[in-house]
Amino acid sequence: MSVKTSDVWLISILASLVVFFAAANAASEVILRGELVGLPDLIGRTLESARAELAAKKISLSIRDYVFDLRHERGRIVAQEPAPGSRVKPRRTIRVAVSQGSEQVVVPLCENRSFEWTVGALKTAGLRRGHLSRIHTSSHAAGRIIAQSPPAGAVVARATPVDFLVSQGEREASYIMPDLIGLRAPFVLSRLRALGFKVADVSHAYYPGLDSGLILKQSPVHGQPLLKRNEIFLEVSR
Repeated sequence: MSVKTSDVWLISILASLVVFFAAANAASEVILRGELVGLPDLIGRTLESARAELAAKKISLSIRDYVFDLRHERGRIVAQEPAPGSRVKPRRTIRVAVSQGSEQVVVPLCENRSFEWTVGALKTAGLRRGHLSRIHTSSHAAGRIIAQSPPAGAVVARATPVDFLVSQGEREASYIMPDLIGLRAPFVLSRLRALGFKVADVSHAYYPGLDSGLILKQSPVHGQPLLKRNEIFLEVSR
């Protein structure tokens, strides 16, 4: 059977179109492949390091969530999406999960430390301050930690409260204010200062008929409790 010239022409055109579209498809794949970039492995990296490398590839980074992780320290990337090695287009956003550290933390040694230092150490360790008890003792300076619970080195859950026993220093001796009215001021002042009491002020007033140098008024008054650091005020006849 003979083939018409028009049929041959049609078949030739169809064959050319098939070749053209196949070539175009192959070319588009090459072009697209050239636009894709491979994703680095971000696991274990800091956010700053990961963002810097992705920015060079025109890819942005967003934090998907924060998770507790035993393998990576706080602030390190523990997961990424898409996975390492994936090829993506530029301007794609990569989502990551960031470590909050371990849910289990070690209690720091706070005994014999200042209370101010302890507050910072607890925050760094991810723990909370618990119950605070205070006692007077001569074995520790005021403000120092005497004991703690849980003890140093214990492994506990994050945000666990830590209780402390804090020193208030040695208890001050307490005295009863004597009756100084009518006594000679020079003698009283000499004795008070020799015993370590604090005489803050001595004022003078004139009273007819009274010899000079006699104590007329006192503060604290007779019978009140008195510590050596409390100030004493006297009024003396002129």
